[in-house]
Amino acid sequence: MVDGYRLDERIHRGSMATIWRVTRPGADGGPLAMKIPLLDEYETPAPIIGFEVESMILPTLSGPHVPRFVAAADFSSQPYLVMEFLDCPSLRARLERLPIEPAEVAAIGARVATALHDVHRQGVIHHDVKPSNVMFRPSGEAVLIDFGLARHDRLPDLHAEELRVPVGTGPYISPEQIRRTRNDPRSDLFGLGVVLYHLSTGKRPFGNPTTLHGLRRRFYRDPVPPRSLDPAYPPWLQEIVLRCLEVDPAGRYETAAQLAFELQHPDGVRRTARAERTSRDSLWTVGRRYLRSLGVEPDLRQSAARQLSRAPIVVVAIDLAQDSEALNDALRHAARRILEAATGARLACVTVLKTSIFGMDDPVDEEGRNRHVQGLIGLEHWARPLRLPQGRVTYHVLEAPDPGSAILDFANASNSDQILIGSRGSSTLRRYLGSVSSQVVASSECTVTVVKARTEIAADRTTAKKDASGS
Repeated sequence: MVDGYRLDERIHRGSMATIWRVTRPGADGGPLAMKIPLLDEYETPAPIIGFEVESMILPTLSGPHVPRFVAAADFSSQPYLVMEFLDCPSLRARLERLPIEPAEVAAIGARVATALHDVHRQGVIHHDVKPSNVMFRPSGEAVLIDFGLARHDRLPDLHAEELRVPVGTGPYISPEQIRRTRNDPRSDLFGLGVVLYHLSTGKRPFGNPTTLHGLRRRFYRDPVPPRSLDPAYPPWLQEIVLRCLEVDPAGRYETAAQLAFELQHPDGVRRTARAERTSRDSLWTVGRRYLRSLGVEPDLRQSAARQLSRAPIVVVAIDLAQDSEALNDALRHAARRILEAATGARLACVTVLKTSIFGMDDPVDEEGRNRHVQGLIGLEHWARPLRLPQGRVTYHVLEAPDPGSAILDFANASNSDQILIGSRGSSTLRRYLGSVSSQVVASSECTVTVVKARTEIAADRTTAKKDASGS
């Protein structure tokens, strides 16, 4: 017994702590997990620091992507951390059967990236993304565990203050972590890139280095392209994986949400020379990269919140009806202002083909043209004046009987930060039945900006005056 908790079974022994399944006699609820740091077997203070860090950070986190915090005790007696017991498998179990099919790798990666985005939005960088630290709930959400190496934007960084060596796990540690730079959330994308490479090829991109010299090789030596190991490896997946493994964080995805979006929509991945590579960089390139790595200075202003604010995902809901030109111009103007303010913003242009609840809908219009293809053409025509590179805009034609629900479902699945949607002028029908924009505003989990065209605003004012005079 420890403070009223009964230790029923030791379920894991790690390098810094043991995990026990515990219960509290007389209390409601099922089993819990208790983490007890290992204090007697190591000469370094790392286990103590890791325990202190996790005890600070875990209580600040919430949501389905982290274990629920229950209780903690400090070093004045028996230190422990009690949390939700997760009776579900970790990603490490999948390492016994590698490689995994690309579609499944993408699905796993998207769920983990979504979990990372959730903790990044709460100001936390995990810094130890690896298969054993990822679990999956029965409902499908990825859960990140073990925050002993993490950093919180608004809490003391004990690892940086008390240690003078890099902290992380050899195969997965990012180049900036090796330099002891711990304030960039894109470090977690590097770790996830290593995981995706391993799951899809059966090999680790940088091996399992155990010395500082071995860790530093990733500053200048690029991994073997997956397509050189398997010519059938999908170019879109190689593009994603190698982008995550870029030495410079600026070369990776801006946010975990953008990475999750790419993994969910492989057809929209913008391919560069990375996608088709079958050989590593030349020694000349490696030498230049090595010399460049010697003078890298950390960005002390970086933080999880700052990085996310620069790179939102913005869903623009566009009505392609013939009489929507003025409203779509106003939407385009609003989108341009967002792109100018957030240099890493990404647009997801969406239109909805309304379908009947019962029966089959004709896939072609009265002129025999495919309605879905016409929707994609219309979206591209809308976005063309913005002159965005391919990597910053994607196009999505949704088919659903309820346009508002379709837009909301897409935005939620894409971890969107903002929805831009147009609103037409008032009418008796809209006042009684409601509009798509009002439905989205009422139910959205993210910011919604409702845009009106000037002609619509003038019409609304006229209608309001008529209503006032009639009353």
